[in-house]
Amino acid sequence: MSEMTMREENPYPTEILDAMDDDGTMPENVAKLAEHVVGHKIVAVEKGLTVPGSYYGRKSGTALVLDNGKRVVLADDGDCCAYTSLEDVVLNLDKIDHVITGVGTTGGYTTWHIYADLGDVVELKVGWSCGNPFYYGYGFDISVVEVSDLTIEGTVVAGELEA
Repeated sequence: MSEMTMREENPYPTEILDAMDDDGTMPENVAKLAEHVVGHKIVAVEKGLTVPGSYYGRKSGTALVLDNGKRVVLADDGDCCAYTSLEDVVLNLDKIDHVITGVGTTGGYTTWHIYADLGDVVELKVGWSCGNPFYYGYGFDISVVEVSDLTIEGTVVAGELEA
């Protein structure tokens, strides 16, 4: 990937990639995630979900369960050589009981950081490629659902934490 610059108006690292590496999809994904999680606590992470979507009818997904009873679902997406997938979730349990203050990225959008006042609450390890720029779609399919609206086929990584 090409050289990155950091935006200075945001206290969290937000990368800007060369126009041949990203068409703005990745910063839009980060902003959408931040819109839904900032001001809340993550009480659980559910990995290995199967969610509706895509041409083939199903996608793999991970849900961040928030203290307001909603799930922010990041569904992997891709077509041909372009893709985005959540490869790993690293929980920093010593900080998870804090309100989220921002979302940033490092490593060319391969690590997404969800911040609280004490540092990273969660790190998301992301694999992605724009493929043949920009013929095919990429980026997470991010949706917000009520906890009761999603049928889960997967594993709960961290159970509900005490406030």
